[in-house]
Amino acid sequence: MRLLLTSDTHLPRRARELPAPLLAAVEEADAVVHAGDWTDTATLDLLTARSRRLIAVYGNNDGPELRARLPEVARAELEGLRVGVVHETGGAQGRERRCEDRFPDLDLLIFGHSHIPWDTTAPGGLRLLNPGSPTDRRRQPHCTYMTAELHGGRLAEVTLHRLPPRR
Repeated sequence: MRLLLTSDTHLPRRARELPAPLLAAVEEADAVVHAGDWTDTATLDLLTARSRRLIAVYGNNDGPELRARLPEVARAELEGLRVGVVHETGGAQGRERRCEDRFPDLDLLIFGHSHIPWDTTAPGGLRLLNPGSPTDRRRQPHCTYMTAELHGGRLAEVTLHRLPPRR
């Protein structure tokens, strides 16, 4: 199973549209995960229409329309892997333990908010992934998103994709 992980698209404030490589990856994915901060319903509608399955949450910058359509926390079982999605996890220090305490029933937690790519495993085995942002790199050298492969209920491969600078 192929997953596309993204977050913090902030359209149309940070960019006018999603980058072409990200949209191409949407078409190839079995499931798309968006960890919040859409800021517009058009992007939600676009990913809903183009993806085979969308697992998504709202973020702190999302208004009432998005909050009415999306949960604060989403959960899904993908090939036996227990997956959660949330926008904010708090500061980087202590994140693994804090998330493991909050989500003891998950194998994988995908989050956003910081725009900083993150890939760690908590002491009890919870994997934490933040794909960064495909449209707003903030203090990072590149805009990013992630893809992941599931095999037999396990996260087999995670790839961070760096996007070319916008023109």
